[in-house]
Amino acid sequence: MKKLCCALTVLFAISVMMSAAPAAASDPILIGISKIVAHPALDAVEKGIQEVVKAQYPDARFDLQNANGEMSTASSIAQKFKSENVTLAVGIATPTAQALVNTLKDRPVIFSAVTDPVAAGLIGSTEKGEKNVTGISDMTPVRAQIELLNRIKPIKTLGHVYASSEANAVSLAAIARQVCKEMGIKFVETTVSNSAEVKQAVQAIAGRVDGIYISNDNTVVSALAAVSSVAKKYNIPVMSADPSSAEMTPVLAAWGFDYFKMGKATGRLVIRILKGEKPDTIPTIYMTDASDVDLFINLDVADELGLTFPEDIIAKANTIFEDGKLIKQ
Repeated sequence: MKKLCCALTVLFAISVMMSAAPAAASDPILIGISKIVAHPALDAVEKGIQEVVKAQYPDARFDLQNANGEMSTASSIAQKFKSENVTLAVGIATPTAQALVNTLKDRPVIFSAVTDPVAAGLIGSTEKGEKNVTGISDMTPVRAQIELLNRIKPIKTLGHVYASSEANAVSLAAIARQVCKEMGIKFVETTVSNSAEVKQAVQAIAGRVDGIYISNDNTVVSALAAVSSVAKKYNIPVMSADPSSAEMTPVLAAWGFDYFKMGKATGRLVIRILKGEKPDTIPTIYMTDASDVDLFINLDVADELGLTFPEDIIAKANTIFEDGKLIKQ
C-alpha cells in the first residue's frame, strides 16, 4: 500500500510539472520556392510570395532555388526540399512544379505561373485540387496578343519559338497555331531545348516571317534579348506575353500578366494552406481581373520599324517606352 501511495505521489508530481511547463513552440515555417529559371517575371512571382507571407508570418523562412532551366536540377531541388522537411513548397513554372509534385507526396505543393496544370499532370481538373496540390494558372490571352500584333502590322507569316520540353509552351504553341489558322496567317514554328539555342532558332526562321510571337515560355523569355537582337537585324516586330521582361528588352509590344501580382496571389494561397485549408478543396486560381494584365508598348522600336500604334492602344497601355525612358500610366 505504501508503495502504491508513493507511485501515485510521483505520478502526480510529474503531471504537475508537465502542466506547469510552457507549451512547446510550434515548428518554424520553412517554405521552399523553386523556379525553373531566373527572369523578371518569375523573379517577380518569387518576390510577391515572400512579401505577402512575411507580412502574416514574420518568422517564416524561405529556401529560394533556381533550376537554371535544367529538369535534372529541378528534381534535385525537390529532393533537397524533402530532406530538409519544408513546411510546403512552391513550384514557379511547369517543370519545377512537376518535380515537386512527383517528389513531395506528404506535404502541400503549390504551383504558380503554370499555364495548363491539367496537361502538365499536376491535377486532374481545374475545378478542384489534388491531395496536397493546388495553385495558380497564367493561361495567357494568345488570340488577343496575336490580334494586337496583327493590328499594328498586318502579318502574313508569324514565327514562333518555343521549348519542346515545357508542357505550358507546347500547349500555347497549339493555341497560337490554331489562332493563326483561323486568321489566315501562315505559322512557322521551331523548338528549342534550352535558352542557349534560342538565338539560332530565331535566325533559322527570321528570313521567312514578318512577325514573331513569344508566349510565356520561360526558356525563351529568359533569352528574350537574343530574340530581339535577331528581330532587329531583320526588321521584324516581336510580340511578347511578358511585360516585365519587355521593359528591359527592345520588343515592339508585350501583353500579359503582372507577375508580381501573381506572386502576391500565390502568397495569399500559401497563407490559406498554412492556416489549415486543404489543397484538394481549392480549385485552380486564374488571374481574371483587368488590373492583373499589363500592356507594354515600345514607341522607340515602333519608330525604328516604321510602325505607328493606334491612339486607343497607346491610351490603354500601362507602360510606354519612349525616348529611352519608361513611362507608367
